[in-house]
Amino acid sequence: MQPIICAEHLGKTYRSGKIEVPALRDVTFSVEPGQFVSIVGPSGSGKSTLFYLLGGLTRATSGKIVIDGVDFASLNDAERTKMRKSKIGFIFQKFNLLPTLSAGANIEIAYEISGQSGPLDKAYLNHLVEILGISGRLDHRPSELSGGEQQRVAIARALITRPSIVLADEPTGNLDTYNSDAVLEMLQRSNREFKQTVLMITHNPEAATIADRILHMRDGGITGIEEGKGAIAAHSW
Repeated sequence: MQPIICAEHLGKTYRSGKIEVPALRDVTFSVEPGQFVSIVGPSGSGKSTLFYLLGGLTRATSGKIVIDGVDFASLNDAERTKMRKSKIGFIFQKFNLLPTLSAGANIEIAYEISGQSGPLDKAYLNHLVEILGISGRLDHRPSELSGGEQQRVAIARALITRPSIVLADEPTGNLDTYNSDAVLEMLQRSNREFKQTVLMITHNPEAATIADRILHMRDGGITGIEEGKGAIAAHSW
């Protein structure tokens, strides 16, 4: 089976005047379709830089990233944007909801600007918000929602286009324990029910264990890879 994500000797260096600051160093790994992978490490380990590279939000200094058989480096800016919209859903620590729109409109506008062919599948939308527990909150604006509810809306927004890949950057970072557990459960369900490949960036080792695989990062490199609870559960079936 061809990996859906393949990073080869990936490097990223930032420049500040004459000073070069390496953020990633020779990162190589691959992810199979439908896997749930956690990337864990302390602040400054390179997790967020890797997130932006995998999402096509910035370019690598060296190495390459292949997403679903396509080398990101071979694409121009317009082609990368089109690929992001069609294949990748983003979930951020900050919810980034449009404050003047209702929760439902925040979800629907994500579909409208994605360039998907055909109208929004209302049955899928209803199913999505039902399993996220926000079906009764769609008429409310973000300021009228709790932090947990806002993150659930953000998850629905990321999933509404049925992306092949979901990238989640510290999705529980602004939430209490109850809502953190709920969001992690929803990411697992998205991975299992919708067969989406999920990569979750986190500094929380306990949260990371829900994944099939855990990539440990430090000082811009991968220091180890281990199985998570997801893989252990799969082996027991």
